[in-house]
Amino acid sequence: MDHAQDWILFEANIGSHICIDESALSQGELYTIITNASAACQKGSLIAMVKGTKSEDVIRVLEKIPLKERERVKQVTVDLARNMEKIGRISFPKCTIISDRFHVQQLPSEALQEMRITYRWEAIKEENEAIKKAKETGEKYTPEIFENGDTKKQLLARSRYLLFKPKSKWTDSQKARSEILFNYYPKLYKAYLLTMMFRNIYQTAYSPQNALERLELWYQKIEQYGYDSFITAAHSIESHQETILAFFIHRKTNALAESFNSKIKAFRSVFRGVRDIAFFLFRVSLIFA
Repeated sequence: MDHAQDWILFEANIGSHICIDESALSQGELYTIITNASAACQKGSLIAMVKGTKSEDVIRVLEKIPLKERERVKQVTVDLARNMEKIGRISFPKCTIISDRFHVQQLPSEALQEMRITYRWEAIKEENEAIKKAKETGEKYTPEIFENGDTKKQLLARSRYLLFKPKSKWTDSQKARSEILFNYYPKLYKAYLLTMMFRNIYQTAYSPQNALERLELWYQKIEQYGYDSFITAAHSIESHQETILAFFIHRKTNALAESFNSKIKAFRSVFRGVRDIAFFLFRVSLIFA
């Protein structure tokens, strides 16, 4: 097809639940990918791939599918990108837009990690100043070492993964490290509890109304503690609240889109990159369309 490098479309693969995501094929060149979730990343899963992420370009391609077929789509899962939401709302007029839970949960997790990284840079700066002072006075610098063998900057660097997990999944060494970390940085402990509180909404809320009530309580906690990174995350979540709450009706995620994206990346790595994009898309279509 003479347009293959710009777009490919397989309208027969459309289904009631679709996913919209993006992927880089070559040198950071992004393509928007629309997939049928019910096909589970197998043959028949690829609906369209369109060069770029401009919603107008993607909508123009999807409008080649008859409106009657597009009206069959009932749920569209997307990440938190506004252009993806726009594509879903205009191209599939009878669908419900659902924000992917994993992208939403990532916001407070990243806010927590930002706090940890800030503390780590402070620890590095503190150590550099101590080393400089020791050199000036001709003394030997000896860093403070905690009972688990970590220095302060090592403690903060090695705590990255434990902050992603609930306490029930910590190993013995992570439990020991967390005790030291949270005793030394009590604000980080409060931030960790806020992150787990948000995560728990997705795990236990049984309806949109119940999720909203618990979200409102979470917003109050954020305002109470006043951590800048969490306030930013909370504002972002609040601005997507309608599509976030839709998850608690349909329980749909964008996991299959992420899986499809991973398959594309793996396929690309086998060929050590993409030199002929049109031919690469032809290969992708043979497998997934």
